[in-house]
Amino acid sequence: MTEKTPQTKKDTSAQDAMQQFVSIPYATPVKKAPEERQKNFKEIYTPFSPPSLNAQSSRCEQCGIPMCQSGCPLHNNIPDWLLLATQKRWQEAYHIASLTNDLPEICGRICPQDRLCEEACVLEISGHDTVTIGSIEAHITEKAWKKGFITPIKPHIEQKESVAIIGSGPAGLAAAIQLRKKGYQVSIYERNDRPGGLLTYGIPSFKLEKHIVERRIQWLKESRVSFFLNTAVGSDISFDDIRKKYHAVLIATGVYKPSEIQCPGTHINGIVPALEYLTTSNRLGMGDTIPQDTLKSLHAQDKNVTVIGGGDTAMDCVRTAIRQGAKSVQCLYRRDRNNMPGSQREVANAEEEGVQFLWLTNPLEFKEKNQHISHIVANHMQLENQDKDGRQQISAVPNSEHNINSSMAILALGFTPEHIPSLLGNPSIEIQNWGTIKVQGDSQETSLEGVYAAGDIVRGASLVVWAVKEGRQAAFSIHSYLQQKKELKKTG
Repeated sequence: MTEKTPQTKKDTSAQDAMQQFVSIPYATPVKKAPEERQKNFKEIYTPFSPPSLNAQSSRCEQCGIPMCQSGCPLHNNIPDWLLLATQKRWQEAYHIASLTNDLPEICGRICPQDRLCEEACVLEISGHDTVTIGSIEAHITEKAWKKGFITPIKPHIEQKESVAIIGSGPAGLAAAIQLRKKGYQVSIYERNDRPGGLLTYGIPSFKLEKHIVERRIQWLKESRVSFFLNTAVGSDISFDDIRKKYHAVLIATGVYKPSEIQCPGTHINGIVPALEYLTTSNRLGMGDTIPQDTLKSLHAQDKNVTVIGGGDTAMDCVRTAIRQGAKSVQCLYRRDRNNMPGSQREVANAEEEGVQFLWLTNPLEFKEKNQHISHIVANHMQLENQDKDGRQQISAVPNSEHNINSSMAILALGFTPEHIPSLLGNPSIEIQNWGTIKVQGDSQETSLEGVYAAGDIVRGASLVVWAVKEGRQAAFSIHSYLQQKKELKKTG
């Protein structure tokens, strides 16, 4: 259900009362019409009107045991800021939201709330429909920016110790915020020409407009966090030099290496990795000059596009292709809709915008004509018994091979880590068998003293909210480490 003026006997915008879920139906902000969304990369939701936002926040049951909080990796104090939003106490609402989340305006937009906090909401479980948590979180933060409640960080004490952060994605940014609040001198090293990592280059603007990220980066600069762009640690500056220059180091590089598909023909022209495709689209949207050869191979206009994969990256690709004017867009996934890892909300948005989903379909081979992809040979799959983790296994349907016409195939099969010891030029950094950095529990400490790691490079490709959580954890551990060293130095 989309936003409508609440039909109640009393004006709930003037009330402080909560638990209005019986009289007020669930609603989301109004989505722009699909035909409008197809033409641009603007965010698809319009802001809540004040009466509707007040009404939706007042639906919260204020549970004794808030399951929504348990469903959030950051354990955000959701009922508290919903109550404050109902009362229009915006400064306090933002204060509570930002105590646990350093990027609430970003998480409020891009978190898959439908499988996190909103799925865990007691109202959702009891059949009364969830509270619209994500949209209200984003609205609270926008109010805070607009009213000037968000000001540069001014620590009570300036620490002499300095910390280097390698990578400016959500884990690095969250850590920088927490460390700067504690007064440390923070420098962020980023190999790209803009900060933000996947927030800038991976996530399309129809989910997260880039001025939202740029505003937070500017706030960090005004808070005296230093950014060194176009600087790859391990090549432009050595990792050992970084360690000598700073008192502690956080590795938050993320994972960018695309997972490979095991079938013949992947070398054919017209088959492209998802992140390369999305990065080019985002650069184009930010006004960068893109070489014509690159545009020809990484733009979907007038092409029959097939995206292979079922995660959120695949949804970003299909919806980008629609906006670029593709002739047709299909998403090929080997399981069914209920078993796909991506957000069901994103699937629904994609379907509204004209994407066709080919469920239970598995690619077998890519075929070419005139040195360019012409079609994909695929077969149908069938679901079988669940494995030990509760996920249904699949097998091929006999004699079900068929051709799918395609002039551009985008591989969105996930990401794996680069080999960090080689990338940073330090073989002493211990890694797991699957390539992520090995850390000691929640401390985020690596095998090297004073070196910590957080985000996807530890967890593997995951959600922004998890990266924020681990960035915060790493910052707290770095603070403890530096303070212990300071005390030891005092006591001799």
